[in-house]
Amino acid sequence: MATIRDIAKLAGVSIATVSRVLNYDTSLSVTDETRRRIFEAAEELHYKPPKQRNKKVKKKLKIGIIHWYSQKEELDDPYYLSIRKGIEKECFSKNIETMTIFKNDNRYITDELNDLDGVIAIGKFSSDDIEEFLMYSRNIVFVDFSPNEKIYDSVVIDFRKAVLEVLEYLLNCGHSKVGFIGGREYVGKKMKPIEDEREKTYREFVQTRKLFDPKNIYIGNFTAEDGYKLMKKAIKTGQLPTAFFIASDSMAIGAMKALYESNIKVPEDVSIIGFNDIPTSKYLTPSLTTVKVHTEFMGGTAVNLLLERINGNREIPKKVVIPCELIIRESCRSI
Repeated sequence: MATIRDIAKLAGVSIATVSRVLNYDTSLSVTDETRRRIFEAAEELHYKPPKQRNKKVKKKLKIGIIHWYSQKEELDDPYYLSIRKGIEKECFSKNIETMTIFKNDNRYITDELNDLDGVIAIGKFSSDDIEEFLMYSRNIVFVDFSPNEKIYDSVVIDFRKAVLEVLEYLLNCGHSKVGFIGGREYVGKKMKPIEDEREKTYREFVQTRKLFDPKNIYIGNFTAEDGYKLMKKAIKTGQLPTAFFIASDSMAIGAMKALYESNIKVPEDVSIIGFNDIPTSKYLTPSLTTVKVHTEFMGGTAVNLLLERINGNREIPKKVVIPCELIIRESCRSI
């Protein structure tokens, strides 16, 4: 490895002169020719300053993104797609390598998850799933799910507060008969159902206000297709509520199509409020009143939580609750 002494010998100058030239000492008085000889000698000998010589190349971080949806399911529900995009966008800005694993036949092919610095898990998972993920990294953050806030980092939204705001708004608009269309989600090989906070909060609210009617509740899957089918079922009863709170925008889009086909006008006959504020919601006719969830921000927040674990060795878990926002558009009216 070349030294200052080697450069001085090749350039025909003193060691002190070489040192001061290479350190850009402006007080040194030497000719341009001397400077040129020194720099050319340094380049020829492949000289590296001690600081640069000892500097270690920083390892590029690699994280796994585990998605509880299949790729097809993700396309049907832009909510989780947007969270993943938020994660990938934040990782790209921080030069972090990512590897995404989707659910396949109710299992996760994790053979490729090697040499990971951390894991971000999007969606809901069983205890068996979580144990498997921990084999690949102890640094794990859950998004839209908090299996144990005393152990794991998580990023969630305040479903309860958001739903209460929706229902209070509908009551203030004069709607005393409010229907609910929602979905069920399942985890694990035994397909264990997960309690949906939106449905739970709706039931508690209408029971407290003595407005509960089981005939106004329709449950299926969180898809536009099921939103359509469930609204068709509600229409057949001949006793539609004056408003519906629908637990996802995708379901609301299907429900609005069913109402349109039955010549039931929104919002003149039935008011609709969705949840998620997916990009197409504001372009519907009428535009959809809905709850905005900051999904991309949730994804970015998960990345930053994970970096705190990796780079800062934080041991105390964090649960970050992201607020929602009721977006008033055209699909809901006062009566």
